[in-house]
Amino acid sequence: MSVTQLRASGALLPTPRTTAETLLQKKRSGHPITALTAYDFPTARLVDEAGIDMVLVGDSLGMVVLGYENTLPVTMDEMLHHTRAVARGLRRAFLVADMPYGSYQVSSDDAVRNAIRMVKEAGAQAVKIEGGRAELVRRLTDAEVCVVGHIGLTPQSVHRFGGYRVQGKTASAMDRLCAEARALEEAGAVAIVLEGIPRELAAKITAQSAIPTIGIGAGPDCDGQILVFHDLFNLTFSPTAKFSRQYADGAAFFRHALDQYRDDVADHRFPSDEESYHLPREARSALEGVELAPRRIRKA
Repeated sequence: MSVTQLRASGALLPTPRTTAETLLQKKRSGHPITALTAYDFPTARLVDEAGIDMVLVGDSLGMVVLGYENTLPVTMDEMLHHTRAVARGLRRAFLVADMPYGSYQVSSDDAVRNAIRMVKEAGAQAVKIEGGRAELVRRLTDAEVCVVGHIGLTPQSVHRFGGYRVQGKTASAMDRLCAEARALEEAGAVAIVLEGIPRELAAKITAQSAIPTIGIGAGPDCDGQILVFHDLFNLTFSPTAKFSRQYADGAAFFRHALDQYRDDVADHRFPSDEESYHLPREARSALEGVELAPRRIRKA
């Protein structure tokens, strides 16, 4: 098949799309990978235009967008819906979609079917699965689906962990996570998210891995970093984790604007005459002759 891209004379070539190979080259060259979550078209546009390398449609949308207590209630339909919206907003970033709880734990056949839907129907370039599921990664890779692994603090295991606790603090736990990272890489994962683990352990896994590691609460030695969009802008309405840095107070910004709007409407300052449409001069005189129908009084 032809891969020639036709363009009008003098038109600029489109910005190259970030791929799994792009991320790998960034690791090899020592250039940090930037990643953020996004859950809708506007935030996807903003993140993409900022030059972020990787965008994750995380099942964290259950908590920061849908108001669930944790990520467990999020469904495939919800993930597909939000991933489609994000995909429409991206031109450059590598798009990864979370596989929600229940979409890959029951059987590998279900996992492959659901992962293919993420790629085929929603436009994801890769899917992310939690835990050291190397055999599943191999199965998905064989089905031509790029997979991002996720080990350490895996939110879908919140009940098993007894809460959101830092993982990998004992010798056996460190050995297990290092082994899981190696197995995921050998199975074909294109990257691994390291969440909620000690910096020293994340640095060791990163050094031993030939594929990129993306940290969240794993210290500065990973190949890249990811945060939740809403954490950056104080839009979670809850205390943030230790590892999360707030870059702007979006909640205060929106509250101030909302207060102004409410007061302007209440005090008849919005809309102004300049913000209103007007009849042409000849139509104004015609309007004066229009009689309104008498108001009907509704009987109880």
